[in-house]
Amino acid sequence: MDRRSREGAAATRTARHPGQSSTTALLSVCGLTILAWVLVSFGIGLGLPRLDRGGLALVLGGVALLGVSAFVAACIIAIRVFRSWGGAMAGVCAGALLVGVYALSIAFAAVLPPHPPAGAVPSGGQAVTIETADGVMLSGWYLPSRNGAALVLRHGAGGVAADLAGHARMLNHAGYGVLATDARGHGGSGGRGMELGWYGDLDTRAGVDFLVRRADVDPGRIGAAGFSMGGEEAIGASGADDRIRAVVAEGATGRTAADKAWLSEEYGFRGAVQAQLDGMTYALVDGLTDAAPPSTLADSIRASGTTPYLLIAAGEVPDEQSVAARLAAAGAGRVEVWVISGAGHTGGLREDPDAWRERVVAFLDRSLSPAAGSP
Repeated sequence: MDRRSREGAAATRTARHPGQSSTTALLSVCGLTILAWVLVSFGIGLGLPRLDRGGLALVLGGVALLGVSAFVAACIIAIRVFRSWGGAMAGVCAGALLVGVYALSIAFAAVLPPHPPAGAVPSGGQAVTIETADGVMLSGWYLPSRNGAALVLRHGAGGVAADLAGHARMLNHAGYGVLATDARGHGGSGGRGMELGWYGDLDTRAGVDFLVRRADVDPGRIGAAGFSMGGEEAIGASGADDRIRAVVAEGATGRTAADKAWLSEEYGFRGAVQAQLDGMTYALVDGLTDAAPPSTLADSIRASGTTPYLLIAAGEVPDEQSVAARLAAAGAGRVEVWVISGAGHTGGLREDPDAWRERVVAFLDRSLSPAAGSP
């Protein structure tokens, strides 16, 4: 059979089975979009906490770039599939398909995250294992207190406790005991990972249980500190556990659809669209995990009574500043907001270590002083 005959036969087969061809193409779009967001979530989720590790950060950045390329390919295929349907209808169908697959892939990435390896115990630390109220074993380490006060330290999505070794050493040098554990499904901890931090309140409260039993810790002088997802977990836990007497949260923005309601006020139509996408994604997450959706960050702050908060926002991330300002309004004078000029997401200590140490330690010294911990 010559080339012209083969092309004619192929065209005949396509004409006979147009639906089959479209179905194959649509499945390709779905597959590529899911692959794209898994790669992007993996690359960014593991990459952001490791920006100071040049080679690894470049590799993970490459993974994220592959994900973007896969999404572009999905868009091109979708446009070709729907082109024959007519302009307006094609656009609506292609958009609906991509939005649906986008939300589903983000939801899957949140409930089935990669499992990063555990890091080393910092010098002077004691390896510990603690059990949560729902029976999950968390692996971590503890730096003993020298001033009677202690903190539960929570890392961000895609990270492990070892990522916060620098913060922990600085806080411990100031006298504070520091307990840091790998989030469930991360590092050496058991359980299922969850990149929105919906299990994190339980994990944080298990850390408080550990600290109140320590001979070197005054039970009335316990705080929580966290970064990104970990900051949201610290805020959430404080609303349900009055043993947490102070909270430092850096880079906290939100982990429920209600936390994102401000987007439409800040960005108008674009923000409203993003809020709807987030709402769809969180609804899918709720159906894919047995973790209950947590309270909003604002509600947790209101429920905490008299607990003081220090919210740290990156100067280079306007959304963090917007969220911090709104949470301050919910705190009735109990919330301090500190914007670190030039800092990226959770990069305050790296950007200005002296200022970070001075501001955070001063806040903790005020909030967790022996007088503050007295009944």
